[in-house]
Amino acid sequence: MADPAPAPERRLRARELGIPLGRYRPGRFNAITDVAGVKVGHCTLVHGAGPLQPGRGPVRTGVTCILPNPTNVFEERVVGGGFILNGAGEVSGLTQLMEWGLIETPIFLTNTLSVGAVSDAAVKWMVERYPGIGGEHDVIIPLVGECDDSWLNDIAGGHVHEEHVRQAIETAADGPVPEGNVGGGTGMITCDFKAGIGTASRKLPQALGGYTVGVLVMSNFGVMRQLRVGGLPVGELLEPRYASLPRRVNNYGSIIAVVATDAPLITHQLNRLAKRAALGVGRVGSSAMHGSGEIMLAFSTANMVPRQTRKMVYRVKILLDQRLDPLYEAVIEATEEAILNALCMAEDMEGVNGNLSRALPLHEVRAMASHWQRLVAGGRRGQD
Repeated sequence: MADPAPAPERRLRARELGIPLGRYRPGRFNAITDVAGVKVGHCTLVHGAGPLQPGRGPVRTGVTCILPNPTNVFEERVVGGGFILNGAGEVSGLTQLMEWGLIETPIFLTNTLSVGAVSDAAVKWMVERYPGIGGEHDVIIPLVGECDDSWLNDIAGGHVHEEHVRQAIETAADGPVPEGNVGGGTGMITCDFKAGIGTASRKLPQALGGYTVGVLVMSNFGVMRQLRVGGLPVGELLEPRYASLPRRVNNYGSIIAVVATDAPLITHQLNRLAKRAALGVGRVGSSAMHGSGEIMLAFSTANMVPRQTRKMVYRVKILLDQRLDPLYEAVIEATEEAILNALCMAEDMEGVNGNLSRALPLHEVRAMASHWQRLVAGGRRGQD
């Protein structure tokens, strides 16, 4: 059957399509890096084609690194939290994070079978920088999140190595963040369309504190019929025409979402913020299937907790719980948009055994959004 997709089209972020994406404005870059001090780096691995040859490829994977505190996250730890919506996935180090409420390593995203390799490389990098680890200081457990990219990638081939982790760390930067088929998101799929890494942010008005919330996702969940874009049932409308597209057998997938904010929050508040990120995932269509892993991390850059201090007490600022509602709304909006950005910026990709993942047809999504806007405008005129 003929491929229903048109010729390759220029990829755009979701906001450029006229999609309704909430009431709060994004930050300058509409990215997690709008939270001052946060940096993101990628290492993308794409080579080989044709039949799967375990250990040789084809390779469609990589590593993404988030630096919560780029100057010295080991000595000046940030306050963190998390939430597991469905646990058929993994973030190594999450148990300790939930117990201590502190993040003391970079955060890494990669494929499921490379968690150990990334963790080992991260430990080596940190021990070189901080030789007291394991002696003068406690041991560390790097935060490494995963999703399954095996439909496109030779996942059992062990293609992620130490130099790739170092590249992701060393290229971490502020400013715009590459999205789509990059880093840990290289081989990821969402709702039967190509996805990967996406990010977005929200800036609260000064009257609500002026705080910034940023979200970065590695998105790999769902089936086409579930996809909702700005509240529109895009998946249901597309499915009749795109039913012939190749689809992975296991549609469970997963998503890892990382939330950053400069609001002065402590662990129980960040746990609650992470829960709201799960609501943003639900807005795009996730039902947190049985075999899917929806895991959310959150951290605040407002309070640094020193590893060593002369005193046994340190001071932190804490936002009143009653002031959290705008942050909840902001994180839901940013999470939804980050996932949509992953979909909108990803391009067609062919992987192992010729498996093909098509990009979301933006021309059709734009047409749906425009039609919705005309209906809304017409309804408003009818009320005047």
